[in-house]
Amino acid sequence: MSESLSKGELRRQQILQVMKQNGRITISEIIDRFECSEATARRDLDLMERKGELIRTIGGALLEGPGTVREISFDEKRQLLWLEKEAIARRALEFIEEGDSICLTGGTTTFLLARLLKQRQGITVVTNAVNIAMELSDCEGIQVVVIGGVMRSNSFELCGPLAERTIEHLNIEKLFMGIDGFSTTKGITTYSELEAQTARMLMRQAQQTFAVFDHTKVGKASLFTVTTVDGLTGCITDSLLPDDMVSTLQQMGVSCYYAGDEQ
Repeated sequence: MSESLSKGELRRQQILQVMKQNGRITISEIIDRFECSEATARRDLDLMERKGELIRTIGGALLEGPGTVREISFDEKRQLLWLEKEAIARRALEFIEEGDSICLTGGTTTFLLARLLKQRQGITVVTNAVNIAMELSDCEGIQVVVIGGVMRSNSFELCGPLAERTIEHLNIEKLFMGIDGFSTTKGITTYSELEAQTARMLMRQAQQTFAVFDHTKVGKASLFTVTTVDGLTGCITDSLLPDDMVSTLQQMGVSCYYAGDEQ
């Protein structure tokens, strides 16, 4: 047992050395270079991601470099700006009516929106976030549709080919999307390439898309772009956006909504 663990640790150290030289590595490269199975290669990268040593991508990984925006787990996020996020969720709730079919991606603000939805009836909620599905599991008035896939432990989101095959058959009226960065130049961004790809597919199936985020995400860009800001119907946040950003959004036809304002 210890010998097996020792081999695994050595292999992961060698993977890290390759990444320090090249900046990235693919699953196929790990299989060829270290003569291991695909399952072993994926487990190694998942373990290294949890340690914060790299960023998982589709088919491989990138090295966690200086200046890279680090991903914060759901449990860490829930300690930050809780009251502000609750206010954003209450504002977002005003856009949801009985009979709507909506979608909630993962995130603390969308999780709080799910909690508020428990007071409603006759709503269908599509989600790729396991914690949101569980939060709504005891609500008789809400139908919950869970998108399948592989769960990312940091966000509880289900991603990957299985999720994409499910999404193709969905018709969503309103999508409420949690994000990691909001910028008029870099667009809507997130830490995970898998989550970005899933979010893009959800947007294609949605009639309207609202980005929900607190003021700390404004002007920031994470690693992977989901969409340019003109792909949004509107954004819902807790503080006034900069004038130049509002002007750009207005020109693109994107509406801005703020927590505490009446609809």
